[in-house]
Amino acid sequence: MTEKISILLLIDLIMTVVAVYFGLTLRFGAFPHAYDFLGLGAARVLIFGGVLIFSSFLAELYDNEKNNLKKEVFVRVLTATLISFFVLSTLYYLIPTVMIGRAVLAMSLALFAVFQLSWHISHQIVMKFPRFARRVLILGTGPLANQMGCIISSMHHNYVLTGYVNCTNEAVFVPQNSIIGSGNGLMETAQREKAHKIVVSLSERRGTFPLKDVLSCKLGGIEVMDAPSFYEQMTGKLLIENITPSWFIFSDGFKITHSKMFVKRAVDVALSLTGLLICLPLIPLIALAVKLDSPGPVFLRQSRMGQREKNFVLYKFRTMRQDAEASTGAVWSQKDDPRVTRIGKFLRKSRLDEIPQLFNVLKGDMSIVGPRPERPEFIENLKEVIPFYSERHFVKPGITGWAQIKYPYGSSVEDSLEKLRYDLFYIKNLTFSLDLLIMLETSKVILFGKGGR
Repeated sequence: MTEKISILLLIDLIMTVVAVYFGLTLRFGAFPHAYDFLGLGAARVLIFGGVLIFSSFLAELYDNEKNNLKKEVFVRVLTATLISFFVLSTLYYLIPTVMIGRAVLAMSLALFAVFQLSWHISHQIVMKFPRFARRVLILGTGPLANQMGCIISSMHHNYVLTGYVNCTNEAVFVPQNSIIGSGNGLMETAQREKAHKIVVSLSERRGTFPLKDVLSCKLGGIEVMDAPSFYEQMTGKLLIENITPSWFIFSDGFKITHSKMFVKRAVDVALSLTGLLICLPLIPLIALAVKLDSPGPVFLRQSRMGQREKNFVLYKFRTMRQDAEASTGAVWSQKDDPRVTRIGKFLRKSRLDEIPQLFNVLKGDMSIVGPRPERPEFIENLKEVIPFYSERHFVKPGITGWAQIKYPYGSSVEDSLEKLRYDLFYIKNLTFSLDLLIMLETSKVILFGKGGR
């Protein structure tokens, strides 16, 4: 466990005691002296604190690399609070004698969530000060190394570039004055520059990789990672051009377990049923508006490719003319597409045209969160020109997704490649916290009318 994580954890432990103290004070008007911290009271606080810290670990709150934005911290604190509430409520009914009272539990949990959110965001802000920034040394001087250096310089993460280390036969694509060492003296360069992390960014490793020096750095406490992993960490997407099949196999992630899928399916059913009930009064009104706006059916039924490349019928409110593809066949929608009807523009912007997809979720063809379901006519071509495109079909497609909130509507092979970077990142890091973050971001898209074309 790193020093930074130890500090986060220590303060969280202290705040569990403080939260219980204030919870009791708020409940009884003053701290009850009978509630001692040496007997049964201590056991109750330990159980309370233990559940909160364990839930924070499950929500990945102590993973510094996954909490670079305030909204990410907020979502993970919210996830940890929900997990804690469920676990503590269950324990209260199972063993009430060793649990904090319900009112005190609710107040203490709410207070701890506020304390934890304030503390973790404050810690995040402080760690971005130049004095506390993590120093990165890039091994390589080629185009890949230059790309990694540009990412560090252009993004607001808590990293600072110390320089590049050249290797034999490596072409130079970086500023000469930023090359501060050679591969044979990597350990000395890293110690001199006080580097926290080395990013291996060699365009060609055969015959040039300084194995002994890199191993010495690793054993000396300096973090070593390859360029694709660093790119993923910094951007929230995958560097597909520099990924090999072995990287997929040995990388940390892509753990699509039965337990994850069971929880995801349970959440999908609950949310789709809730969504349909809420939208029930809107459905006949939207159907009437579509029918009055242009001739043709109310619903669009279209073949899409789902999990494991099995086709299914997707349902949406029709937003284009009935004869939109009569002369052209299947084509991507374009910006200000003349085929879109007047009511269709509104439905697309508000995402109301996707309400019928909740039926697809209930049927099990789709999920609330996942890669966008693409048309089979496009996929065969995309699989030929984009590496690893088929891997996006290992999970169910979603009404919304990481690519949908991170990248605008795609209408070309280049757009599909960029969206695939995000889709594969989502599959690699699939968790309830990430799904929750995507759903919260999607709500902003709906509220501010940033929907599809």
